[in-house]
Amino acid sequence: MAQELARIMPVRATPPVAGGPAPKPLSNREKAAVIVRLLLAEGAPLPLSALPEHMQAALTEQMGAMRIVDRTTLGAVVEEFLAELDSVGLAFPGGIEGALSVMDGHISATAASRLRRLAAASARADPWDRLVALPPERLLPVLTDESPEVGAVMLSKLPVGRAADLLARLPGDRARRLALAVSLTGNVDPDTVRRIGMALAGQLDAQPPRAFEVGPVERVGAILNVTPAATRDAVLEGLQADDAGFAAQVRKAIFTFVHVPARLAPRDVPRMVRAMDQPVLVTALAGAAGEEQLATADFILSNMSPRLAQALREEMEARGKVRERDAEAAMNTVIETIRGLEAAGEIALVLEDGE
Repeated sequence: MAQELARIMPVRATPPVAGGPAPKPLSNREKAAVIVRLLLAEGAPLPLSALPEHMQAALTEQMGAMRIVDRTTLGAVVEEFLAELDSVGLAFPGGIEGALSVMDGHISATAASRLRRLAAASARADPWDRLVALPPERLLPVLTDESPEVGAVMLSKLPVGRAADLLARLPGDRARRLALAVSLTGNVDPDTVRRIGMALAGQLDAQPPRAFEVGPVERVGAILNVTPAATRDAVLEGLQADDAGFAAQVRKAIFTFVHVPARLAPRDVPRMVRAMDQPVLVTALAGAAGEEQLATADFILSNMSPRLAQALREEMEARGKVRERDAEAAMNTVIETIRGLEAAGEIALVLEDGE
């Protein structure tokens, strides 16, 4: 903006000079109207819609009340505005949502939730600014549980790509009803849309913050991943007896040494091998017993350079018999290494059917 004004000023504005006519005194609101009018006249893009609605209204009303500004006054206003821009040392994000984005990870979830509720209660806040930024998982219940009319308003406020993604996650009948309801939103007034947004924001903010970032299935699966096989089997049998559905989900979430051939792409085996301490990898491979573990060891050895595979085979033979406890610990390290590479974005695990 400063560069645009500096370019415009020599053409459209005359700075006050000694002995010349004095600039007319203007209020701050009038000065803002002058700057906006000058930039708009030159075709400069101004995101005025990002301002609170009351400020947009006040600015428009002020521009409607003004007529002519002489060049000397215009030059003085531009000079003052540029000086203020040059003196800015630090800028803060506007509104609670902007502040919360900066403070993300530095304040508790409870404090953030409370601040959002206070912001939603403000008559000047636009609730859709917050709702549009929420992840699909938070918005999907609105489309499934609320009336089609409410869901249609939300779909209409979302970017087209996000609305299409949410619609694709719904059963066909529900998606058709929402699409039909969208066709009936043409005459909905802005106040109604805002009230719907405030109600939805209040409803979503009323949900207590989660103490855990991942669900119970993922947490149990992660624990059982590094649990001794005998304990893991016993826990799964107990879960099966108590809650067969939960047990089935946990089994799907478990990723152990025997699942490596199905979940790790062959091209990523060398990356996993480089990330591991070789003695630990040798212990895991030498300790493989049973058809499934031996198949995993063969998968790993078959997808690295022949020279390295031969060196590992020689170390495995020299290692001799491995205690079951040591073998399980080494195999768990293999899984932890793979999970670490996945979390770092260095590899992508192969999805199983149904994931």
